[in-house]
Amino acid sequence: MTSPQPAISAQNLTLTLGSGESAVAILKGLDLVVPQGQTLALLGPSGSGKSSLMAVLSGLERASSGSLTVAGEDFGKLDEDGLARARRGRIGIVLQAFHLLPTMTALENVATPMELAGMPDAQERAAAELTAVGLGHRLTHYPAQLSGGEQQRVAIARAIAPRPTLIFADEPTGNLDAATGSDIIDLLFARRAETQATLVIITHDTALADHCERVVTIGDGRIASDTAA
Repeated sequence: MTSPQPAISAQNLTLTLGSGESAVAILKGLDLVVPQGQTLALLGPSGSGKSSLMAVLSGLERASSGSLTVAGEDFGKLDEDGLARARRGRIGIVLQAFHLLPTMTALENVATPMELAGMPDAQERAAAELTAVGLGHRLTHYPAQLSGGEQQRVAIARAIAPRPTLIFADEPTGNLDAATGSDIIDLLFARRAETQATLVIITHDTALADHCERVVTIGDGRIASDTAA
């Protein structure tokens, strides 16, 4: 029996920003394979390259060199439109700053990406996901009417509603108090468990990393350690 294709396979991945004398090497020949369904923490201090690595792995930033296959797609062969299509419905991203659209309700923030992707029953799926994250009573509220924790729940619902096979979460508790952050982590892992998606969390918080099956520490653009939690 052949092993399933990994969710992420990166070889000798580099990222250099700028050119000439002003060029800065962010990722320096990084290798990483993530099996399907694994929960992985990318751990490291600010400036270590972990958020840049997430941007490359999620197709938001293009690697300077190396090979990268994500969710069965060779990212090195795709243009920007191709990367957007590869992400659609298959890769969910939860960003630290939430990035909710202020002129849309919670329901619209979750439903609109699915509608744009042509997914059926987007409104119903959005309402069901918001209810699952405890916001069934907030469907018509705008982001400004929601607390930080509630906004992060909307962001999680938006990422998970399309049932992606791969979820990235960048410092998902970074803007939240400790109690709310703990609730959000419990929620994120519970929703991920129901879908059996691969989950990659980018964090500097070792306590958060301990929730994951595997912890990869990033230092100076390279993998410094790779251990089972």
